[in-house]
Amino acid sequence: MTASHAVAAPADAILRIEGLVKRFGGLVAVDNVSFGLERGDILGIIGINGAGKTTVMNCINGIYHADGGQIFCNGRNITKLSPHAIAKAGIGRTFQVPRIFHRMTLIDNLLVTSLDSSESDAVLIERAEHFLERVNLAELRYNHGEELSGGQQKLLELARVMMFDPALILLDEPFAGVNPSLCRLFIERIQDLQRDGKSFALVSHDLTSIYKLSNNIIVLNQGQVIAEGGVEDIKNDPAVIEAYLGQ
Repeated sequence: MTASHAVAAPADAILRIEGLVKRFGGLVAVDNVSFGLERGDILGIIGINGAGKTTVMNCINGIYHADGGQIFCNGRNITKLSPHAIAKAGIGRTFQVPRIFHRMTLIDNLLVTSLDSSESDAVLIERAEHFLERVNLAELRYNHGEELSGGQQKLLELARVMMFDPALILLDEPFAGVNPSLCRLFIERIQDLQRDGKSFALVSHDLTSIYKLSNNIIVLNQGQVIAEGGVEDIKNDPAVIEAYLGQ
């Protein structure tokens, strides 16, 4: 496969990206990237540092505006929408460095997603406690975010995303710096949510977890898609081996 390798979007794609381009001055960080994510699947996105993985994620959820190409969620063009509007369109996002409120309690970290909700406080609190329970943080509900370990903060961020019930969840390096027991818990929750019908785009350097979770994998190198396929296809692809190991 070559750097111009193009990935056709699945027929039932919840996410479809066509010819995505993102530049920073003279640097082309994402160069004509196309791929799709089928509803209910987990798409792994891998590549060496600087390959463009996080930049793609930032374009999908509106942190960056693309310089070219289009992004569709459930058939709707979301390319120029704000992050807030994209969240309302059904896309949730976690970050490599968790963006939690450190001086707020865990339960308040979840409740901030519902400030404009018409539901009662009792219903919202019950929902927040439910998701804290699912990530084993319910007993710490009144602790402040800054009291959590890095891995617990990532789980808290996942619970907060689930408060607004997105159909698609973007996970950026969820396993980085997380101890093995919390990593296993994170993987179990992702699998549980997939069984509930959620779709995921997962960026990670943890290839073991990527291979375990992903239905399909794309490989980025220098801002371009160089390979796409199942686990065995990716493991044995000469372009992937060269990108990771060199000649």
